[in-house]
Amino acid sequence: MSVQTHPQSVQLPVARAATMPAGDVLSALGSASDGLAEAEAGRRLALGANVLEARRVSWPHVLVRQFASPLQGLLVAAAGMSFATGDQLNATIIATILLGSALLGFVNEYRAERTAADLHGRISHTIVVVRAGAERPLPVRELVPGDVIRIGLGNIVPADARLLEADDLEADEGVLTGESAAVEKSVHPVPAGSALADLSSCLLMGTVVHAGTARAVVTATGHQTEFGHIAAGLAQGLPETAFQRGLKEFSLMLLWVGLALTGGILAINLLLQRPLLDSVLFSLAIAVGITPQLLPAVVSTSLAAGSRLLAKDGVLVKRLLAIEDLGNLDVLLTDKTGTLTEGRIGFEEALPVTPGQDAAGQLVELALLCCEADPAEPGASGAGQNPVDAALWEAFPELLPQLAGQHRLGLRPFDHETRTIQTTVARAGGPVRILKGAPEAVLDRCAGVSPDARTLLDGLFRRGARVVAVASGPAAGPGAEDKDDGGTRLTLAGFLSFIDQPKADARASIQRLAGLGVEVKVATGDNALVAQHVISVLGMPEGAVLTGAQVSDMDDDELAAAAAGARVFARVSPEQKARIVIVLRRAHAVGFLGDGVNDALALNRADVGISVDSATDVAKDAADVVLLEKDLGVLADGVVGGRRIFANTIKYLLMGTSSNFGNMFSAAAASAFLAFLPMLPGQILLNNLLYDTSQLAIPTDRVDADQLRRPAHWDIGAIRHFMLIFGPISSLFDFATFGLMLWVFQAAPEEFRAGWFVESLATQTLIVFVIRTRRIPFFRSRASATLTAGVLAVAAAGAVIPYTPFGSLVGFRPLPGPFFLALVGMVVLYLVLVETAKHFYYRGADARALRERAVSERAVPAAVPSAAVHASHGRVHRRAVPFLVHTGKTRVRRARGAGVAGGRR
Repeated sequence: MSVQTHPQSVQLPVARAATMPAGDVLSALGSASDGLAEAEAGRRLALGANVLEARRVSWPHVLVRQFASPLQGLLVAAAGMSFATGDQLNATIIATILLGSALLGFVNEYRAERTAADLHGRISHTIVVVRAGAERPLPVRELVPGDVIRIGLGNIVPADARLLEADDLEADEGVLTGESAAVEKSVHPVPAGSALADLSSCLLMGTVVHAGTARAVVTATGHQTEFGHIAAGLAQGLPETAFQRGLKEFSLMLLWVGLALTGGILAINLLLQRPLLDSVLFSLAIAVGITPQLLPAVVSTSLAAGSRLLAKDGVLVKRLLAIEDLGNLDVLLTDKTGTLTEGRIGFEEALPVTPGQDAAGQLVELALLCCEADPAEPGASGAGQNPVDAALWEAFPELLPQLAGQHRLGLRPFDHETRTIQTTVARAGGPVRILKGAPEAVLDRCAGVSPDARTLLDGLFRRGARVVAVASGPAAGPGAEDKDDGGTRLTLAGFLSFIDQPKADARASIQRLAGLGVEVKVATGDNALVAQHVISVLGMPEGAVLTGAQVSDMDDDELAAAAAGARVFARVSPEQKARIVIVLRRAHAVGFLGDGVNDALALNRADVGISVDSATDVAKDAADVVLLEKDLGVLADGVVGGRRIFANTIKYLLMGTSSNFGNMFSAAAASAFLAFLPMLPGQILLNNLLYDTSQLAIPTDRVDADQLRRPAHWDIGAIRHFMLIFGPISSLFDFATFGLMLWVFQAAPEEFRAGWFVESLATQTLIVFVIRTRRIPFFRSRASATLTAGVLAVAAAGAVIPYTPFGSLVGFRPLPGPFFLALVGMVVLYLVLVETAKHFYYRGADARALRERAVSERAVPAAVPSAAVHASHGRVHRRAVPFLVHTGKTRVRRARGAGVAGGRR
């Protein structure tokens, strides 16, 4: 929603604010350094929220999309030709059925679009805002011009803002400027007329804080920002995903089959000197009949219904098509803190390395002075600190007033590469440099570390403690706090021990994921001994441990081989996490669960990136799926939900391709020897519409437990194979119906068409009870009540139509009673024959799967082999067993670009 203008509401263009002194910007915005008053902020918020709709749902756009198919355009033209030649009845039937099909598609697609938009809106970001001198977290949508905000590493800039203070601030502005490197920021005004990339005194909405901290005043929100101006010019339609392209390619495959039949049928009808218009309309109806017209609607309905169910379980799907990826997972790479452990760091003890009076107190004092929040700053609350520092402040609140007199000379904020934070503090004997962080990194910078200190550290690690090392030494001079001072060695002061207990339910969640065929691996920046302790307590299977140093020494082929057997990746950098994900994806479908800015790259590279609602802004925007709870049990629910949705989607495809192909093949063959059209174009379309309507209930169907135990992948080749086997079986019974109507009942054309209409609709709808499961239907696997009711209702409606005035209108004649006795016998025989064919089909499929598994287990490929391109997501992989079992999962995914605002797709 765009921010509205108002005489008392100030929006200051960022290009102008960048040229003004900070004090002048505050005055122009009617604000002050301690922020707006709550009442004034509320008044400004009433004039417009800070919102850029990343997904605007336009019902006219969705409605027009229903008529975007070239095939539908041809049918509209054919209806026009019918009107022009005086065949108004047939033209009206075609137009009515086309409109009904479009309406069904519109209702379901629009509902799916709304669901996706609503779920995306539930993923919120917060920022620390200063209101009336007090800091508090605030949803970014409630920011208004004039608000003073605090921002730091990992934050996505929520609005255009003018810097008031900046400490080693760098921002990644590539989303707006295209620059790949982070740019330095300062409070100094820039010359008038500077380009967007040169506005160093401002932060721009949608960019990412790469390093440092800052205070800034919001100058513009919503569509008044630079990012908003760009977003306003974008088209409403979202870019087509690879999965959607796969669906389109699948429909095009059927369309080509239909066109081949159409050409043959048209030629035959013209040779038989049938009316040109009737021949053209019938041929076009055949082409439509073989294509699942409601495929997009069924897929979107299934995904939307599944996303709503997943949302109830605490799994928010930002990108509906990611549900397929979630169900396909067979490797989950996760961080440790908060996922396998409680995620609540508590201070345990301070362990100085040298004895002395109050040595522990001095160690804690150094640690408190080496935090991003300055104890000497008035009103400092520690808001926005990392969990370790927050636990330290919570454990020693009585020391904070004593440290207020310690003047900080400089700060280098925590850096994920060096895994340390550094401050310089003025003290009686001169400025002191304090370094705090990962023990290995701190010890490398210290001189004379005793063996006893290293033994003490190992003991802490082995009992599962999280350890922070603290060191200090004289500063080299002014500004030295920003440098490594490689020649100046520090003195180790000691270790701080923190504890994060393993979750009580994590063991059961890991076992459940293992039962689903998902292997859990741990990637952590923590020490290997700590990670090993946690997985040992949780009863995870043993495996190798790879450290970041070892990962750096391996090439990709070596890492791929080592990562397959590794259980823990310890002390790994953000780039190394992403590299591990990439090599694992050579042979697996990989999910990555993370919540920090250092996880964003790996989230982006995974088949499905998974974050949590409490994660950093960058992590949430890089993820495809957001969990409302950081719990592997919730994720297991999501995996099961994804597999259920995918299985139900495939049911429709198998149903539609096999039955439609059989019916249209029958129509093509019949037209060659009958003296009349076996079914009129309008009747074919009516049959297709009723059939598709019955299948809209498939998303509600139950899925057998054995279909949820392992990942399954979309495979067009397998679906084509299924179509060529089961379609002809359907045609056999069509031909039997032809013989029954011609030779037993001596049916007239109207009666013949009614008989085939009823038989074809009954067989192609009732077959869902057999196709939907690998088990014996009705006895060992039952369909949902909604699907059962829908299928039976459509089959009954088809049987009744010939006896209604509408039946007469579309060209049917009532059928004799004995026909239905024969129909019952044919349907039962048909179901038995399909069940028998299904048994042999899946037995052969299982045999192929076992052979494929044996091949994949003998050798883990170092590179992606030459194979067929997966039609969904553009993946490359070995041919999968149809919709059920696929264990040779070698494939690659498309490269993804990093995204920040509004998602990356």
